[in-house]
Amino acid sequence: MTQPERFTQLLDLITSLRAKNGCPWDKKQTPASIKKYLLEEASELAEAIDSKDPNHICEEIGDMFFILAILCQMFQEKNEFTADNALQSIIDKMTRRHPHVFADSPIGSEGELRQQWEEIKRKEGKTDPA
Repeated sequence: MTQPERFTQLLDLITSLRAKNGCPWDKKQTPASIKKYLLEEASELAEAIDSKDPNHICEEIGDMFFILAILCQMFQEKNEFTADNALQSIIDKMTRRHPHVFADSPIGSEGELRQQWEEIKRKEGKTDPA
C-alpha cells in the first residue's frame, strides 16, 4: 500500500468511527474536547524523541496523525475545510518559505536563511514560529 493510500485508509477509518453506527466516544468528540488529547500526544511524542527509541517515536507519530486526522474530519463535517485543504495549506506555506529550494534563490548562511524566513512571514502577516 502506498503512503497516499494509507492516509486515505486513516481518513476512512475516522469517517467510520464518527458515522451513525460508529463509536459513541469518537462521535461525541469536538475540537475542544480533543484538544487535551492533542497536547497529551504531543508531549508523549516529545518524550519518545528524547528516548531515541524509533519504535516508540513511530507509535507516537501515529497517535498524532490520528488526532490531526480526526480534527480534520470534525471540520469537514461542518463544511469548513478538509484534510486536503490543510495539507495544501502547509505545502504552499513551506514552498513559499523555502525559495532557496523551490525558487532558485541563492542559498546564504543559516543566519541569512533565518532572516529570509522572518521576512517572508512578515509579508504574510505572520509572527508565529512555524
